[in-house]
Amino acid sequence: MANSGVIAIRAAEVQHRSRVMEIVEATGVFRPAEAEIALEVFDGAIERPGVDYTALGAFDEDDTMIGFACFGPTPCTEATWDLYWIAVDPNGHRQGVGRKLMEACEERIGTARGRLVLVETSSRPDYGPTRAFYEALGYAPTARVADFYAEGDDLIMYTKRLGLHQARPIS
Repeated sequence: MANSGVIAIRAAEVQHRSRVMEIVEATGVFRPAEAEIALEVFDGAIERPGVDYTALGAFDEDDTMIGFACFGPTPCTEATWDLYWIAVDPNGHRQGVGRKLMEACEERIGTARGRLVLVETSSRPDYGPTRAFYEALGYAPTARVADFYAEGDDLIMYTKRLGLHQARPIS
């Protein structure tokens, strides 16, 4: 993976599917069933771009995918969007790849008149850097469901309002 800092964000394509799986597995935090779901969401984005999901890739100067994100409008809401997946190859961590992907997602959501972005993540200790990442980008923890993923593994929901209003953190 090239490391010049040049990162291009663009639509992911069908030929990136195997790279998506490699990135998900390389992170070391997703369970096998979660990795399969990542591919299902990615496939949905490729088969019907922008209908239920949109998939973006981050590419280095050698045109190697080094990260991806999938997001889409949340059914039965008015202008709420879900970030379904974001993952960056561990060799690209702490180089701004995730930030650039999130900025691109938020820009597209804003262009589509989205007002609220919802992100769900785990309370496990190995997700600490993930939670810190969201918080550094202005996402607030707004809900927690105890033992959601497994005993002792809570669901933490983060939200970010696009525009002037800020999310209300949970207390």
